[in-house]
Amino acid sequence: MRENELTPDRLPDDPSELSLRPRWLAEFIGQDKLKSNLSVFLKAARQREEPVDHVLLYGPPGLGKTTLAHIIANEMGTTIHVTSGPAIEKTGDLVGILTNLDENSVLFIDEIHRLSRAVEEILYPAMEDRKVDILIGKGPAARSIRLDVPAFTVVGATTRQGLLTGPLRDRFGIISHFQYYDEAALFHIITRSAKILGYDIAENGAIEIARRSRGTPRIANRLLRRVRDFAQVDGHGTIEPSVVDHTCDALEIDHLGLDRVDRQLLRIMIERYRGGPVGLETLAASTGEDSTTIEDVYEPFLLQIGMLQRTPRGRVATDMAYKHCGLKPPKRPDEPALELDEQ
Repeated sequence: MRENELTPDRLPDDPSELSLRPRWLAEFIGQDKLKSNLSVFLKAARQREEPVDHVLLYGPPGLGKTTLAHIIANEMGTTIHVTSGPAIEKTGDLVGILTNLDENSVLFIDEIHRLSRAVEEILYPAMEDRKVDILIGKGPAARSIRLDVPAFTVVGATTRQGLLTGPLRDRFGIISHFQYYDEAALFHIITRSAKILGYDIAENGAIEIARRSRGTPRIANRLLRRVRDFAQVDGHGTIEPSVVDHTCDALEIDHLGLDRVDRQLLRIMIERYRGGPVGLETLAASTGEDSTTIEDVYEPFLLQIGMLQRTPRGRVATDMAYKHCGLKPPKRPDEPALELDEQ
């Protein structure tokens, strides 16, 4: 039975810590357009008493894709089976998962773009026709058997939609893009989370955390937990802006939410390479960070706030990045106008 008040759950892997994940669509804060459309699709599926169409959720990490997958299962009143692309190494692994699904259940596949081609080929007929083909025996005695699987919904999550193969992407009837959250939505998320954690937070304290959360609920909740730790140890009964400032100074997080690695990336580009352009692998070697981590974790936010630009020749630090690092932007020559080739 649904509850209107906050009913925190325990995390399965850590019974001592409360889960801040919302359980129902009405509790989910932000992503209003996505949430509005999904509400219609879920309601229509319930009225028809059939599983909702397969759902693909894509966007930067930490924005709520896993949470929404669990909400879909809760809203449909069914079970959810959780796995990930790298975990399904062999076709037999996927066949075992599919044949053991409950009727109308949700199969959540995180990092779905990392499925192997052989595994994808097994998933196609399961998504379209609720059938899986398995090969029994070897050589001349080998034969193919088609098995029925229960009606189910695949919810796939990915941070890199472009790496999905066309045939797999086309089999999803609902494709939803997660965008970064604004500070107002993050404020409500932080206020809700503080209530679940049982710690008082001042309005301006929540605003300060929201400013430093990089538009990402996961970071907002993580920062809230660390601020709570400092407030508790220092004897503060309420999270005030001063406590947030003290915590962020200790964690090396500035007023825009940039951490030490963000600033290191910008300073290396500015001081060693005159602001760029700099190649991704060069940045990775210079900072000691993995190139994939730079591309997926640090770069998106720097691009969003206008401190980084991508060009065909590499990454370029903008004037805003110079100012943020306390440096004077260089004089940039005006780009010459492109002339059309009439030949």
